Amino acid sequence: MKETKRELHPSVVEFKQFVKSHPKLVEQVRKQQKTWKELYEDWYLFGAEDPMWEAYRSEESAKAEPAAATEEKKDIMGTIVSSLKNMDLNQMQNHITNVNSAISNIQQVLQQFQPSKPSGGGAASGPGNPFGFRKD
Repeated sequence: MKETKRELHPSVVEFKQFVKSHPKLVEQVRKQQKTWKELYEDWYLFGAEDPMWEAYRSEESAKAEPAAATEEKKDIMGTIVSSLKNMDLNQMQNHITNVNSAISNIQQVLQQFQPSKPSGGGAASGPGNPFGFRKD
């Protein structure tokens, strides 16, 4: 008979990669201190970035991970700084003025559709009857 290889759920594949970067988890399972099910549930609930996993990292992955995070932060900061340098403040002020004007216009239109409130000491009447006809 021909066997078909079953594809794993994407979260299981991610968990396998996580275990490869945290080899001390395997030791915990072999020593029967934890089960794979418990570890998977913790990983699924808390995520891979939770500080609880630091104790299970290998020395190489612990050193490589902060370097990658630092590079990513440098890229993001570089992008933000270059965007700020290229920004024309006069053009930005014009955009803000246009948005403010548009909001003011929208507010005026909305005020036109709101019923006017009577300003007087007269008796307060209930909401008007939407049907303006009477029975004969």
